[in-house]
Amino acid sequence: MVITQHKLGSGFGAHSTADDVLTGIDLSDMTALVTGGYSGLGLETTRALARAGARVIVPARRPAAAEEALRDIPKTEVHALDLADLESVRAFSDRFLDAGRPLDVIINSAGVMACPETRVGPGWEAHFAINHLGHFALVNRLRPALTPGRSRVVSVASSGHFLSGIRWDDLQFRDGYDRWLAYAQSKTANALFAVHLDGLGAAGGPRAFSVHPGSILTPLQRHIPREEQLAQGWITSEGEPAPGFKTPAQGAATAVWAATSPLLERYGGAYCQDCDLADPATSDDMLVGGVKPWALDPAQAARLWDLSSELTGLNAFA
Repeated sequence: MVITQHKLGSGFGAHSTADDVLTGIDLSDMTALVTGGYSGLGLETTRALARAGARVIVPARRPAAAEEALRDIPKTEVHALDLADLESVRAFSDRFLDAGRPLDVIINSAGVMACPETRVGPGWEAHFAINHLGHFALVNRLRPALTPGRSRVVSVASSGHFLSGIRWDDLQFRDGYDRWLAYAQSKTANALFAVHLDGLGAAGGPRAFSVHPGSILTPLQRHIPREEQLAQGWITSEGEPAPGFKTPAQGAATAVWAATSPLLERYGGAYCQDCDLADPATSDDMLVGGVKPWALDPAQAARLWDLSSELTGLNAFA
C-alpha cells in the first residue's frame, strides 16, 4: 500500500472554518460520532456537523458536562464512555449496536496531551491507551454499524508526531517517562491506525484518514503551565494565541473536510492538513507541518495493528 501525499487544490486552506467546509452540504441523512465532541475542537466539530443537518453522537467521560455544553445544539446525543476503560468502550458500543443504527462517520477527536505520568487498565501509559487503544477498541466494536463504501473514520493526529515514531523497545515508557514523547508516540499511532484501517477497509470496510488540525489553544493544553506555553511561543505576553495559531473553528475544519469531501475517495489512509492532503514534511518545524514518513509506513501500521489487537483482544476487521 503506497499513500500519495500531495496537495489536491481543495479550495480551502488554513483559515477555513468547519462551517466553510460544509457550506451548501446537506448532512441530514448522516449520523456521526465525535469523541471529545463537547470540548475544544470536538465541540466545534459537533456544532458544524449539526448545523449541516447531521445527527451527532457524543460519547463523554463527563456526561453532565457534555449535556451542558451541547444543550443548545440540536440533533446531538450524549452517552457515557471512558476511552481509558475498555469495559466502558464495550458497554457503550453494545448499547449503540443494540439500537440498530447505522454510523456514517466516526471522528476520533478526544485525547490527552503532555499529562503527568498516568497508568490505566493493566498499566498502560495513558497517552497511548486513551489516544490510540481506546479509539482502536471503539472502532473495532462499532464495525457492524459502519456502512461499506460510505462510512469514514477520521483520527485527529498532530504534527506532534514529528517528535517520535512508535517506541517498539519501550512502548509503555517503563524505562523513564517523557510526557512529550508519550504524546508524540500516540499521535504517530493515530496516523498509522488510519493507514492500516483503510487498507483493511478495501475489502468492504470504511475509508480512514488522519488529520493535523493545526496549532490551536483549547482545554487540551490544561496540563501545560502558562509559563511553559509562553516559553514555547504559543502565547503572547498578554496571553493571546501566538501568530500562526488557528481558532477552534478553523482547527475543526480539516477533520470535517476529511469526513465529507468527495476529493478523498482515492486517497484512503492519507494524512490531511489545512483542509487538503499534507505534503511530506521537509523540516522539523511543527508549525509548518506536513507528515513524516514513519507516520505513513504500512509495515509499521500493520505491526501496530497486530499489537493493538493483542492488547485489546479485538480485531473485527480480520
